[in-house]
Amino acid sequence: MEGKKKYITAEELKKHNKPGDLWISIQGKVYNVSDWAKEHPGGEIPLLNLAGQDVTDAFIAYHPGTAWKYLDKLFTGYYLQDFQVSDVSKDYRRLVTEFSKMGMFETKGHVAFCSLASVAVMFAIVLYGVLRCDSVWAHLGAAMVLGMLWIQSTYVGHDSGHYQVMSSRGYNRLAQIITGNCLTGISIAWWKWTHNAHHIACNSLDYDPDLQHIPFFAVSSRFFNSLTSCFYGRKLNFDPLARFLISYQHLTFYPVMCVARVNLYLQTLLLLFSNRKVPDRAFNIMGILVFWTWFPLLLSYLPNWPERFMFVLTSFAVTSIQHIQFCLNHFSANVYVGPPNGNDWFEKQTSGTLDIACSSWMDWFFGGLQFQLEHHLFPRLPRCQLRKVSPVVKDLCKKHSLPYRSLSFWDANVSTIKTLRTAAMQARDVSNTAPKNLLWEAVNTHG
Repeated sequence: MEGKKKYITAEELKKHNKPGDLWISIQGKVYNVSDWAKEHPGGEIPLLNLAGQDVTDAFIAYHPGTAWKYLDKLFTGYYLQDFQVSDVSKDYRRLVTEFSKMGMFETKGHVAFCSLASVAVMFAIVLYGVLRCDSVWAHLGAAMVLGMLWIQSTYVGHDSGHYQVMSSRGYNRLAQIITGNCLTGISIAWWKWTHNAHHIACNSLDYDPDLQHIPFFAVSSRFFNSLTSCFYGRKLNFDPLARFLISYQHLTFYPVMCVARVNLYLQTLLLLFSNRKVPDRAFNIMGILVFWTWFPLLLSYLPNWPERFMFVLTSFAVTSIQHIQFCLNHFSANVYVGPPNGNDWFEKQTSGTLDIACSSWMDWFFGGLQFQLEHHLFPRLPRCQLRKVSPVVKDLCKKHSLPYRSLSFWDANVSTIKTLRTAAMQARDVSNTAPKNLLWEAVNTHG
């Protein structure tokens, strides 16, 4: 039977790496996903980013055991020649199997119920503070509660995007729309589009959209070469404006985070009203309309425009804690240029992530995402399980001499600011060949 198998080399597999001709290998079997890519629940981008190579670890990370049966109809009849599995991958797959046998992927606890209940209580407090109180301090307190509501609601949306938190897929999708589109004004479709690409290409400067913040931020001087974003399909121009803003990014980081939510609203609208294929576009637009109905209406009950401005800014500032947290998890970690490699899944995740150490009673505040490495390695694992698997992941990293970085919230901030400052000083270097203008020369005159 071995003699009847048809084989192709890894080099031949690499040739099938574009839309319309997209092959991948899973455990040495080669599959043609050219047509399936358009129907893939996780979107086409993850498949395109890993096209033409073995993707076993990524497939195992994102798919339950029930997904394997759907591969048969995509099998090309070819096997990958000289297929080998690294020691790291063997250990990683063993962990996934063990966690699955222990039922950890199915044991979700009561996190979703408690989170949704807290969101409902906070929404009631916000309504009471705005509608029934006249004090400006009560209004600002309500704004702070609204900020916390958005944070917790985002965590539920994030959880439901990675695994089923409700009793059925239909209810799960409804939970996504309510906690994302309706309550926060940020489309779950936009989140899936960017977030799946981020997980697959963690900390790739040209493939990971979560690092592409030109002209405001650059975590590496390699952005100064005006990299082309393979996610957005456009050049990230390091022009005079970008040079100027990035030169002071370590000073502007926190102020920008306080209004970063505006960008998320803008990105949501740009996607939903673009020519891209958006799953459940109408459903997503309806959810956004719900948000832009209740939120302005709530603001209209405040007595004057100064209070409305203060209310919005305060709620945004509270939510900035979450934006900052997401930056801390990756900004000061290792980066690379180029597409992700399916053969070093575990290594790339450990290299591009940073955990935030905290007490267990703070897990609700960070939504479990302080265990960023654990989440990246096991994205289907419910957040209530992440603390339990952390010691196992740490031991595995130690066994294979891979980084396991866990810093306090303060130290993670310090590390991130140092990274931003380093890039800022490099951007100020007049020997850098990036274009200059009169404003730049005037602000940065030496001697």
